[in-house]
Amino acid sequence: MIIRNAQMEELSKVKLLAFENEMVVHLAEFSPKLFKVIKEDQMRVVVRFGIKQAEQYDFTFRGTIRLYLELMLLFGSHFDTDPQIPTRAKAILKDDAPQMERAEQLHQQQLNYQERVSGPDNVNTRKALEDLSVMAQNPITTSSNDFVADMRREMIRIFPQKVDYIGEEGLTALINEGRAEAQRYEFPTVRGEVLIVVLMYAFGHGCTDDPLYPWISRTLNDERLIEPAAREARLEKKAVTWLDHVLNNNRKGEQI
Repeated sequence: MIIRNAQMEELSKVKLLAFENEMVVHLAEFSPKLFKVIKEDQMRVVVRFGIKQAEQYDFTFRGTIRLYLELMLLFGSHFDTDPQIPTRAKAILKDDAPQMERAEQLHQQQLNYQERVSGPDNVNTRKALEDLSVMAQNPITTSSNDFVADMRREMIRIFPQKVDYIGEEGLTALINEGRAEAQRYEFPTVRGEVLIVVLMYAFGHGCTDDPLYPWISRTLNDERLIEPAAREARLEKKAVTWLDHVLNNNRKGEQI
């Protein structure tokens, strides 16, 4: 029996689709709350994106790709370049060690984060999300000159465990990145800058272009919202709705 190139390509597509199906089911179980919100079609987009991202680090085994996808759900799809992720974790991704060895090291980093930052049953994360929701609705009073210092102080207050983990240097880098992103979309107020920083703090530094949170990019790129002020106001409204939805689900006992 001769299997030609075209047939081999079809076989590869079948295997890839089977793996994609497997990962969609797995991630639905891994984060039922998020799956319930973004649903199957969008989770498939996430899986395809994650497979390509994982390949950049030579993660090609079923287990290593699955871990990479789990890390995306925990820390955002762009966790590999996020200043909130310690340098050690990024170094593991780029190391020359075999992928299974690196995956085990990353898994240990994940467990360490969940122990030190999230807390038992995600109690620390839940409390931080509650405070971030309040902050999104009633942003801190600050000026452009004091923005970084004021944001750093508030973020330490809201989620001290996370700041202790990522360090003040990483926190400052995130604040500056969030501010620059808000300015890129021409948000007219400091309140808008606060909003973007809060979203990055909660969902990862790449949240403005993350398939896990399509509502953010859709709002930022909505051509019907011509004025930046209108875009800023719409994003704030959606952010508060999303955070409240997350918190409501967690009060019902669902996984964060």
